[in-house]
Amino acid sequence: MKCDPPLYRAAPPSLAVKPRLIRHLFVPPLIILLMIALGYVTYLYSETNAIKALGENGQRQLELHARTVESEINKYNYLPSVLELESNVSDLLNHPSGELRSKVNDYLEGLNRRSRSRAIYVLDTTGRVLATSNWRDADSYLGEDLSFRAYYQDAIRGLPGRFYGIGSTTGEPGYYLAHGLEEKGKIIGVAVIKVRLEALEERWQRARLEAFVSDENGIIILSSDPARRLKSVRPLTAEIKERLARSLQYYWWPLNELVPLERESIADGVEKLTFPANTSVDHEHTVVSYLAQTRELADTPWHLTLLTPLEDLRREAANQGMLVAVACALVAFLLIAWNERRKVISTRLAAREALEQANNELERRITDRTADLRASNERLKGQIRERRQAEETLRQAQDELIQAGKLAAIGQMSTSIAHELNQPLAALRTLSGNTVRFLERGALDTASANLRTINDLVDRMGRITASLRAFARRGEDKGQASLGKAVEAALQLLAARLDNASLKLHQQIDDVELGIDQTRLEQILVNLIGNALDAMQAQPSPILWLEGEVFEGRYRLRVRDNGHGIDAEARKHLFEPFFTTKPGEQGLGLGLTLSASLAAAAGGTLNAEDPAEGGTMFVLVLPLVDRGAAGV
Repeated sequence: MKCDPPLYRAAPPSLAVKPRLIRHLFVPPLIILLMIALGYVTYLYSETNAIKALGENGQRQLELHARTVESEINKYNYLPSVLELESNVSDLLNHPSGELRSKVNDYLEGLNRRSRSRAIYVLDTTGRVLATSNWRDADSYLGEDLSFRAYYQDAIRGLPGRFYGIGSTTGEPGYYLAHGLEEKGKIIGVAVIKVRLEALEERWQRARLEAFVSDENGIIILSSDPARRLKSVRPLTAEIKERLARSLQYYWWPLNELVPLERESIADGVEKLTFPANTSVDHEHTVVSYLAQTRELADTPWHLTLLTPLEDLRREAANQGMLVAVACALVAFLLIAWNERRKVISTRLAAREALEQANNELERRITDRTADLRASNERLKGQIRERRQAEETLRQAQDELIQAGKLAAIGQMSTSIAHELNQPLAALRTLSGNTVRFLERGALDTASANLRTINDLVDRMGRITASLRAFARRGEDKGQASLGKAVEAALQLLAARLDNASLKLHQQIDDVELGIDQTRLEQILVNLIGNALDAMQAQPSPILWLEGEVFEGRYRLRVRDNGHGIDAEARKHLFEPFFTTKPGEQGLGLGLTLSASLAAAAGGTLNAEDPAEGGTMFVLVLPLVDRGAAGV
């Protein structure tokens, strides 16, 4: 439909084009920058507040765990002074002898076992071990000179000896508590107990707690992450390194510095640190950021540091930032939508007048076109009636073609059928003549046997004619058929050809009910088996396979022969009308076309395949009918 030019004039150029272009170019980037800025500010604000709350909670956790560490350390403080009460210890220090040493060794061994410490031993004023709880071990401390140890040097001066280090004899780390043994106001020896603090580390690991304890030199002596143990939290001066080497406190351990990937001081004793992830705790990240909070441990120069991961906190802050950014984008979108809708309303109001003018013209044209449409509608109705009549004629022609195909098949089988009937007829003629003579002679038994034979021959002829009559009868598109009966009927119709061909039949099918008319199924089977017999005429040992199986609610029947097969080019045209591979005028080229049409009408398929074993195989697929439903 064409419209008059005056109704749709082109809009004149407007000076508003440039501002609109500027808005389209600059507004989206500005909105994106605003989203990013608001999201980042929200992220920083959320992270700051969360770190503050995390620090307050971490301070309480730090206090709790610090008291636990202090309790674990101090529970053995009393033990070295207990030895002052044992007279054998004082006697050994004043008058060393083998007998006293054995008694004290046994006493220390029992005390060590009851207290569950690592070792308890006694040193004389020169720093030599006189008795020890591990006197039975190969690496016993007995006779060792430990005067170089700091805990001995403090205890011999009357000060509490507290020391963490690696044993020079066993190489095991431990916490040493030393006490000067006095008699009459004079120190006569030193009692030392060595304990292991690995229980604290194991407790932290089970609780998935990140923490470590560092000594007065900044050396990490206890850690939930074994990779951090015996590393320094700050650079060691040359003086400290020399003193540690001289005292063999950590034996010859390298004492490398634990350098964080990032460090940011927040407050006194509070830092943000980034370390490589502890693989025993975190399997997802390669680096982890922590909020590090440090507290001094009472009665020791040590410090406990609690590391709280910040990954969840930062993830939550990022989520809040993204939420604000999305909210900003939503508000911007709503504002843009409101502005665009305002423009649309303005445009509609401006266009309403032009639409009213165009409407009058369109009404006139609609009136003119209505008449044309009515005429076209009448013509279309007539064409529809003609097409329906053509479809009905085509359906009738198809039915006639199917019937003609069956009659053609009967015609092709006529020679075999005549042979099947001629033999019983000849036998009937002979037997009836003999029966008359036997009756005249009075041989009633022989005549009776002949009459029974005649009766069997008549039944056989009746079955042949009944099969032909059922095969020629018109069928319906829908219905149900017994596969076993259909195969039996088809083989009965082709019995003469089967006998003449000396065929070997392999039959492996199920007696199932299929959703197709009985006669139509028989017609398909007669066509397929007849074609197989034609294909095996030159085969000295013809074999026919009838095999079936249930597949996804359908039944798949395979009809295979060991004939010469069909080439790929001919297989493309097998189901076309009047196409045949049979020589001369033996075939009409309608059998497979009709069979495929009958299968399709029942909701099934018929296809030809080229089996690897040779020959030809046709696959007939038809829907199954539930026996219970069929019987209702």
